[in-house]
Amino acid sequence: MNAGMSRMMGKQCVGKARGFTLMELMIVVAIIGILAGIAYPTYQDSVRKSRRADAEAVLLELAQWMERFYTENNRYDQTRAGVAVALPFAQSPKEGGPAGGYYTIAPVTTQNTFTLTATRAGQQVSDTVCGNLTLSNTGVKCALGGAKCTNSAAAADREAASRCW
Repeated sequence: MNAGMSRMMGKQCVGKARGFTLMELMIVVAIIGILAGIAYPTYQDSVRKSRRADAEAVLLELAQWMERFYTENNRYDQTRAGVAVALPFAQSPKEGGPAGGYYTIAPVTTQNTFTLTATRAGQQVSDTVCGNLTLSNTGVKCALGGAKCTNSAAAADREAASRCW
């Protein structure tokens, strides 16, 4: 061994320690936890709103289909041959998403009227803000299963329906 190496072996390297202390790591973990606690519910709310928007688009598309059906058959409930109306699709989203979708769409028809109802399904059941959505042949849009409508006499009901639609 040379003289320089033998001197280094007897001494420990003295210098500034590198890395993070446990306290610093715990502070970072706490901050991440707080941010996640705020961000995750906001994210879930945004997902619910986007699914609701898709259901609204599907209801409007089916309402247009019902109007074309009426134009061809002079009634909403059946064809000229007496066959009951059958929607071209009955869930939202039309393609993709889980089996059964996030909303199931069902018509209630008479000869001269229809109401389309989007009933929450699957993960969308947790949407208690707007609930089930309806759309009628006159263009009346309702939320919470018809409790809050855009043509309501009460301003609060109209506002609630408008927030959902």
